Amino acid sequence: MMIAMTGGQPDRVPVAPDISNMIPCRLTGKPFWDIYLHGDPPLWRAYVDAARYFGIDGWFTYGTLHFRRDNDQRQWSSETLSRSDERIVTRTVCRTPAGDLTCETTYYIADPPTQTRKWITDFETDLPKLRHFFPEITTCDPAPLEQMRAYLGEDGALGACVGVPGFQELFTWFDDGLEGVAYAWADHPDDLREFVSWQERDVLRQVEMLLEARPDFLLLGASGLWTLNTPRAFRELSLPTLKQATRMAREAGVPTMLHSCGKERELVRICAEETGLDCINPLEVPPMGDCELAEIKREYGKRLALMGNLHTTEVMLRGSVEQVTEAARQAIEAAGVGGGFILSTGDQCGRDTPDANLHALVTAAERYGRYG
Repeated sequence: MMIAMTGGQPDRVPVAPDISNMIPCRLTGKPFWDIYLHGDPPLWRAYVDAARYFGIDGWFTYGTLHFRRDNDQRQWSSETLSRSDERIVTRTVCRTPAGDLTCETTYYIADPPTQTRKWITDFETDLPKLRHFFPEITTCDPAPLEQMRAYLGEDGALGACVGVPGFQELFTWFDDGLEGVAYAWADHPDDLREFVSWQERDVLRQVEMLLEARPDFLLLGASGLWTLNTPRAFRELSLPTLKQATRMAREAGVPTMLHSCGKERELVRICAEETGLDCINPLEVPPMGDCELAEIKREYGKRLALMGNLHTTEVMLRGSVEQVTEAARQAIEAAGVGGGFILSTGDQCGRDTPDANLHALVTAAERYGRYG
């Protein structure tokens, strides 16, 4: 995994389908709220167990530290609002010196949770409260990362993850979603920039401490980064963090990977030309994405390692073992030459993806991905 992630040629093409959420939960046999709400087991542990079950090269993206913050004036409370056979709804209140903020989350029996009420309901009113969400990080406890490192062992690459600011991240804060972000960008651009500056400072401080803890790689999580931003918003709100984080990681000798599902073709070019990024995924095919793997390899394969890009629904979920095998062969043929390629899927595999199809992907990597 690490050789391919940094552009080298390993003994064979690594195979690491994105099964980071739904499939590990399904394999536990438990209600999904046990994992997401109660941490029984924690999602990261369920993932490692799933990676071992399928025999994939583990792509571990859950690494974190316990960050300690100075002068943290937030007070938290949580309660269960409702419970049925199908779902549990919780409310979390954050009390700040400037007032309270509230979010609600719905946990499902057999699907990942979703925020059904988000923190920001009126941006201008809530901005003074939001300032208190980012007290300065002063120290950290590496115990969580070390626990994960010990459990993972040699069964995968240990990644630590931070988010990238931008519209794709902001819409998780606004109760009216992307529409609310767009109105804030149009009506209160300076205030939105200030909010993002707090996020950027916080993310880069996390990056600094994570790099000191020496994960195998640093994952920059930014689902929908190019799809949900305008080009101008991306350059103002997201690209500065990408540049700085990849520069810090390169100086520390830790490889970086960017995850950005959706449209990505132009983002690949920008990352290759303007950042210190090492690897990019998932390079989705149309219509969700806009990437043609052979073209991306030809244009940018000498600068960036690539990870992708079997269609998660038409191939992995609905396809036959034979179709998975052929799609994997084609992907290896398109991007595997010379190394720098990790065989994977175009974003998250669905909950009901047949186990046989995931096993077929592993078999195909063994059959077609060996370097002579």
